Amino acid sequence: MALLGGNGAGKTTTISMLLGLLQPSAGTIRLFGEDLAARRHHLLPRMNFSSPYVELPHRLTVRQNLEVFARLYGLLDRAARIKSVIEELELAALTDRRVGTLSAGQKTRVALAKAMLNLPELLLLDEPTASLDPDTADWVRAYLERYQARHGAAILLASHNMGEVERLADHVLMMRQGRIVDAGAPQDLIERYSRQNLEEVFLDIARDRRAGTHPSAGHGETDVLTGGVPPLDRDIGST
Repeated sequence: MALLGGNGAGKTTTISMLLGLLQPSAGTIRLFGEDLAARRHHLLPRMNFSSPYVELPHRLTVRQNLEVFARLYGLLDRAARIKSVIEELELAALTDRRVGTLSAGQKTRVALAKAMLNLPELLLLDEPTASLDPDTADWVRAYLERYQARHGAAILLASHNMGEVERLADHVLMMRQGRIVDAGAPQDLIERYSRQNLEEVFLDIARDRRAGTHPSAGHGETDVLTGGVPPLDRDIGST
């Protein structure tokens, strides 16, 4: 599933609510069929989050960062899991380098490795390939596809890369000013708006053309900031 919307639409705020960092002003958030507010400490170990805009400690090496987070996540076989994510994300040449010396793209890969340590059943990604070159970005998308297929994980993606969304998401929530104004599979949205691709649909909605008028948008607009996000546990094996 993907969240699409312009800057300030509420994508990062929605992810923050799903992580329990922000409390919705009304309504409830349910994950894996359970109430997040009541079961936060039980649910969070089943999730993780990655964003190129959230920095890891610069003075620690890549391996030290992974060791710190593996301990925070309470992993039992930390050494084996760290070795595995280093191999999976091809970080062997970087493990002894301080994070502060890495390029933006390298930091993004390390942050993703951190997010994969606990084998999350729900992975929240905020613009995961924003700082990557096209080749590395394609590699990361392929890695995410393999991970989802292998572990049956759910991925919630916030991105401004329309090609990435069309590739990784089977359902899209179109947002504007904290509200869901339309929703559907990428191809369904493209056909509904009579456009060539998802980017043209995005521009229509961002510029307030036909947004929220289709029956799939529900009765009026759904207020994401007050807990109106559809339940992510409806099919925990889907992106």
